Amino acid sequence: MPKRLYDIAYGRTGDKGNIANISIIARTPQAYQDIKAKLTAERVKQQLGDLVLGEIVRYEMDNIEALNFVCYDALDGGGTRSLRIDPLGKSLAGALLYMEWED
Repeated sequence: MPKRLYDIAYGRTGDKGNIANISIIARTPQAYQDIKAKLTAERVKQQLGDLVLGEIVRYEMDNIEALNFVCYDALDGGGTRSLRIDPLGKSLAGALLYMEWED
């Protein structure tokens, strides 16, 4: 069975309007170094595909060993316009954490 990002991290997601943010929090300091080196905005965009139509911006939060990805045009117009099921952005962390991960 392949290793997944969720084996070394957990995630939290928030949404506002048509923007989602995904935080990936490392389970260990060593995992954070690996995630920080390999989990780029481009790789997140590739994993999420058409779920995020706009830009993805990565922010590093070294003090809590986490990365935050702000995803623009990610919620099909937002809660009042989208036909996606609720909870909109909440499922994006799960989709990202399912990414295959190599050491």
